[in-house]
Amino acid sequence: MENNVKKNETKPSKPLNNSQIELFATPEGVLAIKSPVRVKILSMLRNGDLSFDEIVKLSGRAKSTVSSHLKAMSHDGIINSRIDPEDARKKIFFIQSGYIGKLHHQQLQEDISSYIHRYITSENEPFEFFRLIFHTLRISLLNQGVDIDPILYEAGLKVGDALYEKVKDPDQSTFLSNIAQFWKTHNLGFIEIQSLKPITISVTDCFECSGLPYLGKPACAFDNGILESLFSSYNQEKVKVTETACYALGDKACRFVIK
Repeated sequence: MENNVKKNETKPSKPLNNSQIELFATPEGVLAIKSPVRVKILSMLRNGDLSFDEIVKLSGRAKSTVSSHLKAMSHDGIINSRIDPEDARKKIFFIQSGYIGKLHHQQLQEDISSYIHRYITSENEPFEFFRLIFHTLRISLLNQGVDIDPILYEAGLKVGDALYEKVKDPDQSTFLSNIAQFWKTHNLGFIEIQSLKPITISVTDCFECSGLPYLGKPACAFDNGILESLFSSYNQEKVKVTETACYALGDKACRFVIK
């Protein structure tokens, strides 16, 4: 996504809050940028394409520092570069990933505090304590720029493999009912079948993501893995499960489409 902004229109960016986290969507998934230097560089690049020398000047950092960060962000697929048409020895840098938005450490801390308050008011219900742990760990890892969705997805596949024997049934309606009952019994949420062609499942009060801050992407990788495993076993062939709505996207429920 190149922004053709003339060099003489480039203005120094405003100082940024060091606790700010920028979220970018790349082909490999959502990346959380925590480094104040990288946040500042990306903020400048969102205003227009810049040469290496311009980034060094506007960031106030040493050339070696800027070079290191640019190389890392290029490797991650967040930014890219092209040859400067005025000087083939130089490069012009631009953002090539999708900008999702920003979070702040304070916001994440407030979210964790809300989970703690919810647990206290739940009269020490064990389930709420585990929800607290799960969400706190997830937000803390996001805070560090760690995307655990691939891990949760793989774990979900394994759980689905083990769960299938418990919920399987030759009759599709019974099979779906058994899955819904398992979700309800284990406080994973309340399932409603919205369609059968394709099978579309809605989950309210989702254990995995309800209460998470807006992330700009679906957050139910664990549930996705479980459902994909269950329906692959049921159909005796690999199926694809796509989450098309999620609390982490600002929706009122999560929705999974099985194809």
